[in-house]
Amino acid sequence: MTTTITDTENRADERERDRYALRSSERGTTFEHTEDGVAQTATVCVVGLGYVGLPLAVGFARSNYRVIGYDVDESTVERLRAGTDTTGDLSDEAVQDDDITYTTDAAEIRDADYVIIAVPTPIDGDEQPDLSYVESAATTVGSKMGPGTTVVLESTVYPGSTREVLVPALEDASDLAAGSDFFVGYSPERATPGDEEHGLADVVKVVSGQNEAVLEDVASLYESVVDAGVHRAPSIEVAEACKVVENTQRDLNIAFVNELSMALERLDVDGQAVLEAAGTKWNFHDYRPGLVGGHCIPVDPYFLTYRSAREGFDPELMRTSRKVNESVPDYVAELTIKALNECHKTLRDSRVLVLGLAYKPGVGDIRSSKVTDVVDTLREYDIDVKGFDPFTDDDAVRESLGIDVQDRLSFEGFDAVLLATPHAEFEQLDLEAVASQLAADPALIDVTGALEEAPATEAGFVYRRV
Repeated sequence: MTTTITDTENRADERERDRYALRSSERGTTFEHTEDGVAQTATVCVVGLGYVGLPLAVGFARSNYRVIGYDVDESTVERLRAGTDTTGDLSDEAVQDDDITYTTDAAEIRDADYVIIAVPTPIDGDEQPDLSYVESAATTVGSKMGPGTTVVLESTVYPGSTREVLVPALEDASDLAAGSDFFVGYSPERATPGDEEHGLADVVKVVSGQNEAVLEDVASLYESVVDAGVHRAPSIEVAEACKVVENTQRDLNIAFVNELSMALERLDVDGQAVLEAAGTKWNFHDYRPGLVGGHCIPVDPYFLTYRSAREGFDPELMRTSRKVNESVPDYVAELTIKALNECHKTLRDSRVLVLGLAYKPGVGDIRSSKVTDVVDTLREYDIDVKGFDPFTDDDAVRESLGIDVQDRLSFEGFDAVLLATPHAEFEQLDLEAVASQLAADPALIDVTGALEEAPATEAGFVYRRV
């Protein structure tokens, strides 16, 4: 079938663009191109100043926007006002930009031309998406924003959430109509915490809008802060789906190598050596086994499975991958117990030092860390477990994870070392020196294979890796 765009439809599109331009002009939004770049007179409000929102606020301020950083957490705002980087990914100097106003006063939102919502979207105990933070933020924004405002959601959601959850909440709270009085877009966050090479400016930004005029305006907004450029998605639903698909694909691939490692371990075949050999083929994808923690890979697939189930389709492969990756903490604990047994240790008398408690190397974020699950399983066997991580806050670890931690690294009196999160600081360990401090016949469980097996066994360790 051939689709013909009629003159009536063309005129409707023109009216839509004119109406959007009028509303935007009422807010005073302009993009002035200069020889040095882009000088902005627009005001951007970022709602939610966490690992996604704070870098956004800083990025827009650096691009000469006036920025309002809004958060409901008074302690977070107080620390930011005092010039402290609350994420550890930026710097204290970065958050001290004079063009950023940090506030808990929602009334400040009314000054914004653009409002970007970057609040958490976790899953509940039944593995169902929890969009209550999005709905709450939208209600707050709607109650304060004026006509002509453009609201962009960056939180991870299932396809359809912007139209089904965000828009109704904005309309109910504002008494304004989406598409005529205010406008909406969606742009999934893509920056990687702890990765200096993949920050806000370095990764192509996917953008979308409720119509062509909004899409182009939102694209221009992000193009002014993202050096890598933007990709214009044909619909909001495509942009919503792309974010969860990116991380679901990674979940699937990691699940395969995790299950492969479990199978090869029972065959007494070196799984890492197998992956290295297979990797010599040009089209083999390089994924490595390990714990799958964090806020994206263990969560995003559930947004797709939930939305698919609503339409009567059960995505079995996605569900199976999640099941496999959720089983890895128990598998790591099992490897640890086997290693202790091989060292002729009595489990209830054994002491294990866990190196690395954050969910991934180079960051101090302990939320959604799967190391906790490993520790819980080891404790079921009355094994004494302590931890050390140079990046995490010790008090937060004790309170949130219930793990006793060392203030400084010491191997004295331990029977085994479990290298769970391979921070770069651990990769240079002198294994002979470490072994000399441990109890006789020690074990080393190297979850990701960050250390070489030969030096470990030469130093006297019973060595295991996933």
